[in-house]
Amino acid sequence: MASADEETTGEMSDGLQVELFHPESDREPGDTNWQGYGFDIHPIVFPLSLVIIAMFVAITILLGDQAAAAFEGTKTFFEQTFGWLYILAVNVFLITIVYFAVSKYGSIRIGGVEAEKEFSDFAWMAMLFSAGMGIGLMFFSVSEPLFYFENPPGFFGTEAGTGGAGTAALAQTFFHWGLSPWAIYGLVGLGLAFFSFNRGLPLTFRSIFWPLLGDRIYGWPGHIIDLVTVFATLFGLCTSLGLGVAQVNEGLSYVGGDMMGLVSVPTNITVQVLLIAGITLIAVASVAAGLDGGVKRLSTINLYLMLILLGFLLAVGPTLYILGSFAEGLGAYLNSFLALSFFTGTVAAGAGQTLDGTVSAWTVFYWGWWIAWSPFVGMFIARISKGRTVREFVLGVLLLPSLFSFVWLSTFGGSALYNSLVGNGAALATYNEVGQTVAMFALLEQFPLGALTGLLATLLVITFFVTSSDSGSLVIDHLTSGGKHDVPKTQRIFWASTEGLVAAVLLWGGGLTALQAAAISTGLPFAIILLMMCYTVYLGLDREYEILESEAFADRIEEMTAERDVDVTTAGDATVTGVSDASDSTPGSD
Repeated sequence: MASADEETTGEMSDGLQVELFHPESDREPGDTNWQGYGFDIHPIVFPLSLVIIAMFVAITILLGDQAAAAFEGTKTFFEQTFGWLYILAVNVFLITIVYFAVSKYGSIRIGGVEAEKEFSDFAWMAMLFSAGMGIGLMFFSVSEPLFYFENPPGFFGTEAGTGGAGTAALAQTFFHWGLSPWAIYGLVGLGLAFFSFNRGLPLTFRSIFWPLLGDRIYGWPGHIIDLVTVFATLFGLCTSLGLGVAQVNEGLSYVGGDMMGLVSVPTNITVQVLLIAGITLIAVASVAAGLDGGVKRLSTINLYLMLILLGFLLAVGPTLYILGSFAEGLGAYLNSFLALSFFTGTVAAGAGQTLDGTVSAWTVFYWGWWIAWSPFVGMFIARISKGRTVREFVLGVLLLPSLFSFVWLSTFGGSALYNSLVGNGAALATYNEVGQTVAMFALLEQFPLGALTGLLATLLVITFFVTSSDSGSLVIDHLTSGGKHDVPKTQRIFWASTEGLVAAVLLWGGGLTALQAAAISTGLPFAIILLMMCYTVYLGLDREYEILESEAFADRIEEMTAERDVDVTTAGDATVTGVSDASDSTPGSD
């Protein structure tokens, strides 16, 4: 139990944050909400979200192939016409967030001068990973390197099927799953966390525009921003859930039939709908338990299971080859990072050659997908990151998941390359024959206890879907409750159930692929929003630092310390007493 002095310090720091840093506004998160029947909802965003969801599901199913063609055409147009913008924008995001970390703003603490961490470092990292890319790594860690092995990226100029192609394959895969995508998530997470916890604004996407719009974020401009965010989040989750259970279904069929010699699980829509129902039930139970009791616990279990599978393959697989491929792939990635980050393949295409397929089919697609998902992942990261300094936040979000991804990709991708170059080539043959859905299972079959590890991999895929659904439900809860941090259990259950229902209906009606294209198409407007966010977050951090360094802030600290006999001496990592002269600053304005 906290001591009286600790409680007084916490109350004082909270009061200080409100008094000096919150904007001069009489609005509060959720102050116009409707409450009843276990719900606490925004009167405009919640009902309009339901209308938009129902309309898109109906249109997608009723129009069928026409809707699919329209959505796919829009996505292709954006990728081909604005691919250069995606590539430049992601580099701007990375440069911006690194600048925030290494500059004077790095000492600013999310939540205020004395904010405490809500979760341990391990739990924080586990939730970061579970909501971000865990599920993607389960599917692409084998299939993507094998694809590049047979189709080397034009940037590297290597011959297919050679050792050089293997190195290029790892470097290109590292590029797609490393620093660049996590810079997107980190920027969104930092902006949302700062404006919510440091400024007391709603935990929704509208809040990042406070420096430009002020109180107008509570009007229709803010409503539209949040509605687009709900659309991208819900349909991104639903399409991933629907398409993912198809892969789970095929994985179960492969493990039960080919690997274990038992009766294989049928691969059909009925089985996949049942899988969605089962995953949704688990997600509902988890999200009902709350962030700490459900999502954190499942995320931690996920990370432990990944470490078990990773350690097993490192031990029984080609250990020295894996370690060597990690070093070689990382070296190629770092050596090529700057040029690779700006490579579009345009110059070669202009000289009469074909536009590099890796850029057009993979990199631009990935960047558009990460950007479209950034509101979902970024808002979840923001929700769990109170109490960390900007520097700690950025380094944690950029480096920890990236490093783990590199190790994971080297272990599974490196083993697949070893099997292709030195072994019997079974993993590559199965990949070419069946597709990426069973590539990992085919690889695990080449090592001892293949059936057992195949079942473990299937379990991991399922639990990652559950944690993604959990975190997505919590994000939509925040968006549709006016940005409140705590949402009623009934409302959390409602959105978790809605995700499963929409995914099942779209899967049954054949509209998942079309809607995935529609969700990815939101990447372009979000890319522009995120470029604006770079500026608004800078304005917010600069104003916070200016107040922290002002004489007025130091004087107020001394007054409050004298009044309550509490010694407050730090703001983040920096001393706040005896600070430099900035007497022209006026605390309390924003």
